[in-house]
Amino acid sequence: MNVSWQIVRFELKETFSIAYGNYSHREALIITLNHKGISGYGECTAIDYYNIKLEDFVVKLNSIKTLIDNHQIIYPTVFYDFLLTLELPSFLRSALDCGYWDLYGKLENKSFLELNSIEISKLPESSITISVASVEDQIKKIEASNWNKFKVKCNHFDKKAIQKLATLDNNIALDSNGSFISEDCIWLQNEVISGQFSYIEQPMEPNNYSVLHHNLFANWMADEDCQDNINLLTLQPHYSSINIKLVKCGGLTPALQLIKEARALNFKLMIGCMTESTIGISAGAVLAPLVDYADLDGANLIANDIANGSKIINGKIQLSDKPGLGISIL
Repeated sequence: MNVSWQIVRFELKETFSIAYGNYSHREALIITLNHKGISGYGECTAIDYYNIKLEDFVVKLNSIKTLIDNHQIIYPTVFYDFLLTLELPSFLRSALDCGYWDLYGKLENKSFLELNSIEISKLPESSITISVASVEDQIKKIEASNWNKFKVKCNHFDKKAIQKLATLDNNIALDSNGSFISEDCIWLQNEVISGQFSYIEQPMEPNNYSVLHHNLFANWMADEDCQDNINLLTLQPHYSSINIKLVKCGGLTPALQLIKEARALNFKLMIGCMTESTIGISAGAVLAPLVDYADLDGANLIANDIANGSKIINGKIQLSDKPGLGISIL
């Protein structure tokens, strides 16, 4: 097996505005794992507010390349045990784990769904992100969209804006990216209006969820509060739902275990994404049959996608039927 990598700059179709800042592009590390002319692909994105620097990952990859190159082809969950011994950040571990699932499936001529006996009974629709803006502009974007589900970004608590959004005849979620404070959340969870939103994601900065109650009107969803190696029992009294992002939990292998554990605790689940290409979206999409919500619009936000695979068309998830994760480079 041979591992190689490159850093790719993705230009966004329009400025992506969230509570953490405004972004016109993203940089991603694309991992390629090759064996006997067959290639598997994984991806992770540079995220400043997570302090993710791709240059650090390149240094790490150079130091472990020989170990990966010399590794035999084994079942992906066993390969993941090997990745754990390398003590990698979750973002890099995810790119390698997903790339290996893609490679292994292609070598076995089986899809990820076949390898994991996942049946498709129903797929959730993905939301499309509505960036931070005036509520009037956000509503205009919603009304002009061909998508059915929307995740509206907030960068502070605005009661009037929330009330306006709640009156719309659309499926809307809120994502504050940690920009609310305790008083805002106490008001929200005690107001019936909160039940108009499919979920309210990461209302406050991480580790500030003590005032949240999972059994009131708001369907609180943990994002940054649901990181690598999280103890779900600590979140259970506070959150009803969790956002599973592969780069946060370390890849497809730990995500499967996280889904199992979360279901046992009666959490609602979402498969989420970063702003990433079809490589990253195709990895997340294979878990869509196992979750309640999907937020897989990342590749729809970039102007220069580099891959084919599973697609999200106006929110409808179209899973590739090809082996592995179904990823090919354009």
